[in-house]
Amino acid sequence: MNRVIAIDGPAGSGKSSVSKRVGRDRGFLHVDSGALYRIMTWQALLAGIDTADEAAVAACAADVEVSFRAEGGAVAFYVDGQTPGEAIRSAEINRHASPVARVPAVRNKVTAWLRSLRTLGDLIVEGRDITSVVFPDTPARFYLDADPSVRAIRRHREEVAKGIATQSEAEIKASLLNRDRIDSTRAVAPLVLAPGVLRIDTSDLTLDQVVTRVIAELPVAWR
Repeated sequence: MNRVIAIDGPAGSGKSSVSKRVGRDRGFLHVDSGALYRIMTWQALLAGIDTADEAAVAACAADVEVSFRAEGGAVAFYVDGQTPGEAIRSAEINRHASPVARVPAVRNKVTAWLRSLRTLGDLIVEGRDITSVVFPDTPARFYLDADPSVRAIRRHREEVAKGIATQSEAEIKASLLNRDRIDSTRAVAPLVLAPGVLRIDTSDLTLDQVVTRVIAELPVAWR
């Protein structure tokens, strides 16, 4: 069976940058699991669903279809033949993603999708329950973390670079802390540091240093 590197952690901890770099270095397809929850949120909002209504969100999720392709070192997601692009990266999606992501029917569907992706090749999957729920048996599991202030600075820089910055660093930090609270306290698949998972504090580390550390901690045969 194809191999999986699992990486969890809160927003702004470096999951995406590290996962992409390690994936390129080791030849693993990068998978952004959070994008699937954003797609679910996007589709719910397009359908006029109240994201606080779990039953309505679950019913909407049952009808969402996503197809997957290995493209350019990553797994690309398609809805109705199109990639969502920046449509799932808006501030509105950010506000509604957590309530959608905590709906059991949504999590079950996304988890099944993620597990099915192993047919495409070796994967490096980033998210919030990848090490604890989706791929708990893989020998390569990491939890990236960082100080909230550092995470806010990183997220603000990302948004500025993409031309979608609408919040200050202070506002982003407040949003991140709220997301942390929701993700770590939800009843289904909370964000946790699971037993046996290696935690790496990236606050004072460069991207190169984190990538080097992750690769060094992979099973010997995978390096």
